[in-house]
Amino acid sequence: MTAHRLRPPDPAEAGGTAEFVRTLALLRQWAGEPSLSRLRALGGQTTASDGTTVDALPKSTTSYVLRQSDRLPRWDFVRAFVTACLRYCDYPAELIPEQLERWRAARTALAGPPEPPEPPQPPVAADPLGTAGVRGPDPAAELLARRVLREEDRARKGLLGGYTIASLSFSGYDGDGEAEHDLLSIGRYFGGLRSRRLLVVGESGAGKTVLAIELVLHLLEPVLAAGGRPGQGQQVPVRLNAARWTLGRPFEAWLAEQLAQDFGLAAEDAQRLVRDRRVLPVVDGLDELDPEPSAGPPRRAIGLLAELNRYSDLSGRRPGTVVVTCRADRHAQLREAGAVLDNAARIHLHNLTGRQIGAYLRARWPDGHPCAPHRDAVHAALSGPAAKAVHLAVATPWRLLLTVTAVESGADPAELLRTDPGLDPADGAATIARRLLKAYVPAATVLTPRAAHGTPYQPDQVRSWLVHLAGHLRRQAAYGAGPDRPPPGLTAIDIVPHLLWPIGGRRLVRVLHCLGCAVFAVIAMLAFWAGSGAGGSGGPADPLTLALMAGWVVIAIGLSLSPWPSAAGGRSEVPRRRRVIGAALGALAGLPAGVFGGLAGLVLTGGRVFGPVFAVAAGGAGGLALGVVIGLTAAGRRGAERMTVSEAIRAEPLTLLGFGLCGALTGSAPLRLAHAGPLPLAVGVAGAFVLACALGIAFKIATGGWSKDTELAHPREALHRNPVIGLAFGLTGGVAALLVFVMTHDVVESLVYALIGGVTFGLAFGAVAWARTMIGLVVAATRGLLPLRLWAFLDWACEARLLRVSGATYQFRHREFQDFLTSSDDDGGDDGGFSPPR
Repeated sequence: MTAHRLRPPDPAEAGGTAEFVRTLALLRQWAGEPSLSRLRALGGQTTASDGTTVDALPKSTTSYVLRQSDRLPRWDFVRAFVTACLRYCDYPAELIPEQLERWRAARTALAGPPEPPEPPQPPVAADPLGTAGVRGPDPAAELLARRVLREEDRARKGLLGGYTIASLSFSGYDGDGEAEHDLLSIGRYFGGLRSRRLLVVGESGAGKTVLAIELVLHLLEPVLAAGGRPGQGQQVPVRLNAARWTLGRPFEAWLAEQLAQDFGLAAEDAQRLVRDRRVLPVVDGLDELDPEPSAGPPRRAIGLLAELNRYSDLSGRRPGTVVVTCRADRHAQLREAGAVLDNAARIHLHNLTGRQIGAYLRARWPDGHPCAPHRDAVHAALSGPAAKAVHLAVATPWRLLLTVTAVESGADPAELLRTDPGLDPADGAATIARRLLKAYVPAATVLTPRAAHGTPYQPDQVRSWLVHLAGHLRRQAAYGAGPDRPPPGLTAIDIVPHLLWPIGGRRLVRVLHCLGCAVFAVIAMLAFWAGSGAGGSGGPADPLTLALMAGWVVIAIGLSLSPWPSAAGGRSEVPRRRRVIGAALGALAGLPAGVFGGLAGLVLTGGRVFGPVFAVAAGGAGGLALGVVIGLTAAGRRGAERMTVSEAIRAEPLTLLGFGLCGALTGSAPLRLAHAGPLPLAVGVAGAFVLACALGIAFKIATGGWSKDTELAHPREALHRNPVIGLAFGLTGGVAALLVFVMTHDVVESLVYALIGGVTFGLAFGAVAWARTMIGLVVAATRGLLPLRLWAFLDWACEARLLRVSGATYQFRHREFQDFLTSSDDDGGDDGGFSPPR
């Protein structure tokens, strides 16, 4: 790079803390916008207060520091950040110390007197948060705080596309009337509330979610300062989508369930944190619980408010800490119905003023920007004959974003904001809003051309596909409002990859999936039949073999008929050393277990089929292979993150039954060849059944849950893991089958039968969600409802700001945009995959 030929930004010109932080951001831009991951690598490591070695520039810390403007960054951070930026742009190494001295002097000049020490913590008996009883650091709370920080940082970028945000303001209602506040003060405002309960109200697009994210990040600031470790009794704020709550579900049980599903906590840890009030729930989108338009009172929102009013602190004598956001018109409906959040302070987000709009445009389009001349056109519309209508149309951050996106794509702001001055201001604003929403897809498509995988997307294509996704969400909302409890993710706002298959047509896809599963199941059993020599023996075990095979096929087909196949599990990014250790431990456990099983088979068959050498060698080889596979998979799980045996059994009992039947089939083959009597046959088959179920439980524990070293899962990660886990199931069973097949066939032939049977077994039995999704998406693409390369399109749509990633799901950029896409949509033909709830 040649950036060192120009002088880097001068920190001495910073007149205050906010300008100093802005100069840091300018230094990053000057250096060529290195990614947060690259800065972390270049920043090196440092020693924490507890003696552990940590990154000097963690991604979450760097992102937070560059956002905040009311606190001077620590010198250790400034030094590492400046060094990393200069190294990235190949700045001469001999000149870096000189630059560091300039930054140190500038920071020292701004630092002022040292900060006073933190006040001592109140005694446990006087804890106002109801979090008493927590002793020492809590690994589960630390893990939750770390993952919340990463998720909120990602969510903020998904909403803003950077760090520029309109200057939101809100009014807090207290005993002295209204008091004006801004977005940067939300943390201090909440900290000063005696009740620790807050209701955030605002118009559609006013920035309620952005404010909720900022509040979470502000409350986690002490955690960042403590190296990611919540203090004793400190609550971890967690933002939750209210749309995922189901009517009648107790709030505490639902909250624990969300912690497990969205942040990968073990069920017991999640329940404990909720029980001990270590979690501060920030419930976002109370207005999204009930469909629009509502024919009557919003019963689901009323139900959730009732649950929140029953939610108390540890003492049971005071209401529990909670934050709720709600749209203004829905809040008015709830007040009319007598539903309020008890003991809560209420704040109302204001529309943007002309001054705030101007400040945002200047920050987004500074002098010299290609769109800078358009600022005057926007100001002219805001002060022209239809000024009131124009201001109503663009007075929220969301609508302002629509405007600047359209202008940056080449649209004329005067034409975008044109309306008849004689119209009622509300009608004029609605006209402008529809024009902005209609221009959003073409503008985003122009600004973010498809850079790979063939022909660029066309606006009409993109709109059509988004319309079908929005229609799918509308039908999800109708299904979720029914009496049956919907599966996780089946909400009005969440696009979950393994729940998209109904777009192809619910009935058609399920029929095709059932047929495909039946074919694979029969192939797997035929491979076992041929490999085990069952067809050439007329022994008494033949009826039992046929019954076990038929039972397994029926179970596999039954799994394919599941209404909502699930795909769960986070992404493991486990160091190789731990993988090797896990494999070694699995081998040490599997080898003796396999030898014991082989000797048990020798005893049951009376040595008539194989001898002791084969029993030890084959049993040891099988146990070794199984132990290594399970050890490799389970290496990423530590302590409380592992599922318990009871949780694994409750998760998928039918799958474990099918796995047990396959084990019984494998165990019955040598017994049949040995013409074993009824008692050895019963003991051998039962033992093989129990052993296979135990292996299934071990696989579930190993593949379920999250890794401690994981990043938050990508929305498609669970779906991608599903066929991998399924094939692991199948090939593990194929290893055991191979050891049986070699008794009657040569090695090559046995290997062919084992591979065919293992792969088809895995696809039919362990990859149910993946198979259902792939069939549904292919059918949808064939019918022109979705692109064939859907995953590439979803990633592009997030890059184009049409969609965003929220946890392990995709969501539309804004609910108004989602509703606009289906406002005039005419559903025809198939019901799109959902039957109305009855």
